[in-house]
Amino acid sequence: MDVIKLLDELEDIIDGSSSIPFAGKILVDREELLEIIREIRIKLPDEIKQAEWIKEERQRILVEAQNEADTIIDEARLHIEEMIEKDEITRRAQERAEEIINKAKANAKEIRIGAREYADELLKNVQDNLKSIITTLEKNREELKGLK
Repeated sequence: MDVIKLLDELEDIIDGSSSIPFAGKILVDREELLEIIREIRIKLPDEIKQAEWIKEERQRILVEAQNEADTIIDEARLHIEEMIEKDEITRRAQERAEEIINKAKANAKEIRIGAREYADELLKNVQDNLKSIITTLEKNREELKGLK
C-alpha cells in the first residue's frame, strides 16, 4: 500500500528530525511534511475504494459459498431421502413378495389336500363299486353252481 509507505516516510522524517532541548519538540521541514500529507490524501481514497471493493468481494464470495453449501446440503438431503424411500419401497416389495409366496404356499397346500381327498373319495367309490360287483359276481356264480 502506498499510503503505508508514505506514513513510514513521515515517521522516518519525524524520527530523524532535530529535537529542541527540554521542549519535547522537533524541527521538521514543513513543505516536505505537507507534500507527504498531500500524497496520502490523493492515494487514500483509491486505497479506501480498493479496501471497500475487497470487503464487498469477500462478502459476495462468502454469500456465494454459503449458497453453494446450502445447495449441496439440500441435494445431499434429497439424495438421502430418495435412498431411504427406495429402501422403504424395496422393504415393502419384499414384504409383499413374502405375503404372496406364503399365500401361494397355503393355496398349494390346500389344493394338495383337496386333491388327495378327492382322489381318496374316487378310489373309495371305485372300491365300493368293485365290492358291489364282486358281491354280484359271487351271487351269480353261486346261482350258476346251484343250477347244475
